[in-house]
Amino acid sequence: MRATINGKDVEIEEKDKDKKLLTYLREDLRLTGAKNGCDTGACGACTILIDEKPVKSCIKKVSDMVGKSVITIEGMSDEEGNIHPLQQSFLDHGAIQCGFCTPAMVLTAHAFLLKNSSPSRDEIRKAIKPNLCRCTGYQQIIDAVEAAAAFYRSDSQS
Repeated sequence: MRATINGKDVEIEEKDKDKKLLTYLREDLRLTGAKNGCDTGACGACTILIDEKPVKSCIKKVSDMVGKSVITIEGMSDEEGNIHPLQQSFLDHGAIQCGFCTPAMVLTAHAFLLKNSSPSRDEIRKAIKPNLCRCTGYQQIIDAVEAAAAFYRSDSQS
């Protein structure tokens, strides 16, 4: 069994297929960006992308990613280790306070902007709704996503 995680081909052992995906990512692969906030899929802190769709990894099994492409927040940087323009926009707009929800919020926004690079503020609000943030009040996050949309509209987006 194999999956592509952050651009790298990963062999998944049979013994791991029924593990909780969040646990596997954090403990086995040491990809700690996804957080365990509720363990029930309600808060969104564990969100990763599977085939460019937001997935709450606390309620999925390792077997759910077999044969698929997975992106965690660790996979958002470029080959040189530079942060993604969306992450920079979060920094620039004060959309990070405690940081607990940030990896999931960035990934959810990334998946959304890949599909809609000219969103309204209301569309952004709806897109990030599955992710709870207890610090920012969401306005800075909406501002960051709105500003980053220009990057997704440009020819530099791959």
